[in-house]
Amino acid sequence: MEAMSAGILAHLLGRQPYKELAAKTAAFGFPYVQLALSKAISDADCALGKLSPGLAQEVGGAFEKHGVRIAVLGCYASLTELDDETYRHNVDRFKEHLRCARHFGAPIVGTEVGGATDPDRRSKHAERLDRALEELVEEAERWGVTIGLEAAQRHLIDSSETLAETLERFPSSCVGVVLDPCNLMNGPRFEEQERTIREAFRMLGPRIVSAHAKDLRREADGTLTETAAGSGELNYPLFFELLEKYKPHGYVTLEAVGESQMAEAARFVREGRVAARNR
Repeated sequence: MEAMSAGILAHLLGRQPYKELAAKTAAFGFPYVQLALSKAISDADCALGKLSPGLAQEVGGAFEKHGVRIAVLGCYASLTELDDETYRHNVDRFKEHLRCARHFGAPIVGTEVGGATDPDRRSKHAERLDRALEELVEEAERWGVTIGLEAAQRHLIDSSETLAETLERFPSSCVGVVLDPCNLMNGPRFEEQERTIREAFRMLGPRIVSAHAKDLRREADGTLTETAAGSGELNYPLFFELLEKYKPHGYVTLEAVGESQMAEAARFVREGRVAARNR
């Protein structure tokens, strides 16, 4: 893997046949991807029950042929559902990703956990999440794969604090953090983003297994809008400084970026990480 590199969410290059996607990823100069199968691949049925070591090795081999690693499998299925059938489907789908991850060449399966669709039953949603994680941690330990938990606004895990509490409940070495600093931000936290970023690394730094890079800008009405890394107001010098301190040479994957912005966003990440290392 190229030192101080940046990867990409594969589906941002467009949903297409996996061999074409692998070639396009390499053509854009990305050495690794986060691959959400159903979002990125058009010519392989990756529905529950269809994944196999053979399919995983075929897809992984296509990326490897072009010098691209699958750093993370994305499996963004809500683990908080109260409907029994939906909940079981999502948990089983995540377990299937864990079983096949190594055959794709991916050491991590990442997710945002889901929210409380019925706010009056938030405790029930939280119970579902813990039940799901009990199963998934056992499966991850069995297969030697890491679960990457990512905080996100309006999810049950929505801050450094709630993510740290989850890690305390599930202290397995097979549970790690996908850190997206923008996902930690709401209006008040963005006003104190230095404190927000420092607290994230203080609470979560040793458990980070991957990071995401996008940006935020505040609009005239006070709302926060996502944009490509380097084109907003996030304190990236601080973020890169702490990331290279805690997890040098770790995966950093671009989000919220169009094809015309990818080269510049990747350059911004690479140069920012190098500058942080040289301070």
